[in-house]
Amino acid sequence: MQSLTRLLSTTLSLHTLPRMAAVGGALQQLRGKTKVVEKPKPGAGQQFRRTVHFPEEYTVEPLKITHLAGRDPVSGRLVAKGIGGGLKQQYRWVKWVRDGPTDGAQEELVLEVIRDGCRTAKVALVAVGDELKYILATENMKAGDILKTSRLIPRIPVRPNEGDAYPLGALPVGTRIHCLEKNPGQTCHLIHAAGTFGTILRKFDDKVVVQLPSKREFAFQRTCMATVGRLSNPDHNKEHVGSAQRMRELGNRPRSGLWKRKEGKHGRKIRRLPPMTTISPPAPPKEEAIKLTLPL
Repeated sequence: MQSLTRLLSTTLSLHTLPRMAAVGGALQQLRGKTKVVEKPKPGAGQQFRRTVHFPEEYTVEPLKITHLAGRDPVSGRLVAKGIGGGLKQQYRWVKWVRDGPTDGAQEELVLEVIRDGCRTAKVALVAVGDELKYILATENMKAGDILKTSRLIPRIPVRPNEGDAYPLGALPVGTRIHCLEKNPGQTCHLIHAAGTFGTILRKFDDKVVVQLPSKREFAFQRTCMATVGRLSNPDHNKEHVGSAQRMRELGNRPRSGLWKRKEGKHGRKIRRLPPMTTISPPAPPKEEAIKLTLPL
């Protein structure tokens, strides 16, 4: 038994000898060099599908796109699977802020309603004075329509038309809306998908309760801007792909394995909706620490 142990130790020392180096009269094992790469996790609002190169000033010209194919733009490592290829698309910069006067309403003319390959809903080219901009088109919007935008909250709710933008406090109960502000002054980043809409349910104090497409209810401030109407392309979720080639043209790679309805990680889970949530104002900026550089 002792001879077997001696033989194994001799053999192990012979194998590890080429990997040793003399440092200060002692042997030190050399290990392979590895590069530690921190790559983000999929989700958290990132698609890893494309990167849009935005210029410094707003423009209605189509913007250049860099396709990521599911890879992290910093490290180049694969983060999200099932993304890659697809037809080349043109990105049109949508202006998410619908700003209007506080003592009246400004009129906007719809010049054209076009389809954008980078989003599900259609976009409309709108002229306001000497300015051109893109907005999300509603279900029945067409070229030649006149839209109104105002920040005035009258005593009696207004009678809006499709595409008009008003504060939540100026719209009657039961109005369908989209492009909703989360807080006054922020960009309209709620309810953007094709065919979706939110509904004004009730009002209390200075809050307005809106039911989002997810059937959840949120209480927003009455000064938050919203656009009236349902978004265009309502049959988007009913489109039939029909072939594997069509799926590749949409930028989706073949998947491996199918999801299970009643079990597993990707199964269907039916849960009760959470209660109404009140939108709180954004947190104030943190105060910078004062550094004393005078030597004492």
